[in-house]
Formats: sequence, structure tokens, C-alpha cells
Amino acid sequence: MERCGTVTAAARSLHLTPSAVSQQVRQLGKELGVTLLEPQGRRVRLSAAARSLLAHADAIEERWRRAEAELHDVGADGPSGTLRLAGFPTAVCTLLSPAAVRLRTEAPRLTVRLREADPLESFDLIFAGEADVAVVEATRDAPPLTDTRFDQRALLDDPFDLVVSTDHELGAEPEASLPDLAAETWILGMPGSPCREHVLTACSRAGFTPEVTHQAQDWSLVGALVGDGHGIALVPRSVRLPGQEGIVRVRLAEAPPARRFLTLTARGAREHPAVRAALTVLDDLAGANAATE
Repeated sequence: MERCGTVTAAARSLHLTPSAVSQQVRQLGKELGVTLLEPQGRRVRLSAAARSLLAHADAIEERWRRAEAELHDVGADGPSGTLRLAGFPTAVCTLLSPAAVRLRTEAPRLTVRLREADPLESFDLIFAGEADVAVVEATRDAPPLTDTRFDQRALLDDPFDLVVSTDHELGAEPEASLPDLAAETWILGMPGSPCREHVLTACSRAGFTPEVTHQAQDWSLVGALVGDGHGIALVPRSVRLPGQEGIVRVRLAEAPPARRFLTLTARGAREHPAVRAALTVLDDLAGANAATE
């Protein structure tokens, strides 16, 4: 309920009825001799005792994962078992899929499974124990770094480049200055998307509000619209635009906006041999990507 917000949402995530969840929580409170749910208008909320209990539960869960990691520590043969990786499409293409290829050689006894998931869904998967490692983008809607259920650490910063059509006057230039783009027509992501917020913030700092002519979420579609001359766009450097003829990437003269990638695990799970192997490979890949920029 702390994570889901309401008893109904918590019940849905557990595949139970709201009444069953409420009954179990009240029964637990009865056994402990404390009140765990208290009324708040027409709903209920967690009491101070319930929040204290959750903090202890998170600490116990972390200690258990650390103990499990020690018990599964391995020698020269490397880790074994199944490792579940999750991430949004760009993270899968540029980091998680290459990581799985390397682990196939470096940890042959390990079976790696990949799953596409947007950042907020990745938190749910980690919390539910349905993924072991995720690569997420830092967003305002995500749980804070101080959330004791998760271990979030910076992996890499992904700067944005200007993308224009080949016949655009900037297509032959080595770089472009963002303030000089105020009169252009723009292609932006959908409202509420993190990348759209990055672009709007960068344009605001450059002293203008972009004229948005088209909106698209899929990067291949953004590339196609730019190539057809519908406008310009800022696209993260890690995004591949395969098969998009008629477009050119141009670096920005000033410090570009950037999105931050984070590795995400459950608190206490990083020392598990399989998880540790994956994080080591991801760090290497992130370093290699940064070195080529």
C-alpha cells in the first residue's frame, strides 16, 4: 500500500481482493498489538506504526539479500542460474543486449533474460522480484535515491544532439548553437515524456520557447519526420536511427541537455554473483560509450 497508494491498487498488484488485503493487514496489527490502518476521510492510510514496521521490513529484506549473495558466492566457474534484465528500448539496445552477449562468454553457466520495460515499470519489476537488474532513466516521477527499497546508481549521462535534414543549412556545419534555433520549427516528444522536458528546459535556458509542429514518441518516427523536412529535433546520442536517410546529427556548441541512466537493483542485491557480474559489464559498456563521444 505504501508503494501503490491505495488498498485497491495494492490488492490488484497482489492479485487479491481489497477486502482480503485489509483483513490481512488488520490481522497483522492485531497480532502485533498496534493499529496499522487508520481512517483518512473515506479511505484509510498507513499509521505511524505501520510505517515503522515497513522500515524494519525493508532492512530485513536487505540483510536477507546480502546473506543470499554470500551463500551464492562462486569461484572461478562464475555465477550460474537465471539473470533477469529490464530496461527501456534505448537501454536494451545500447547496454543490456550487448551486456547479455558478453555474459554469454564471460559467465557461460548464467542464463540471461531480457525484458523491455519503461522506467516506472522497472521499479515495479524490481520491487516484485520479477527482475534482478534494470537500467532506468532518472525522472521526477521515479522513487527518490533515498528510497530504502532500491539501490540506484549513476551509470552514464546521455547528451542530446541536433538532428536536421541533409538539405538544412546546418547539415554541413560541425556544430550549432541552441539560441540560433529559436526561429526553427520543432519535432518534440509527447507531453509528459522526460525527453520532451529536457528539450523544453534547454530551449528555455537558451531564451526561447520552441514552435512545436509535430509530436512523436518513437525515435524512428522522429527521424523520418526530420528527414522529410517537417522540422528539427534534439535526439539523445545513444539513440540509433537506423535506415534514416536524409538526416544529419550536429553537435551543440554549448553544453547539451542530457538524460541520466541509472542501474537499479533491490537494496542489498548488488553483491549477488550474477548481479555483480552484470553490473561490472554494464559499467564497462558505459565507460566505452563515454570514451567514444
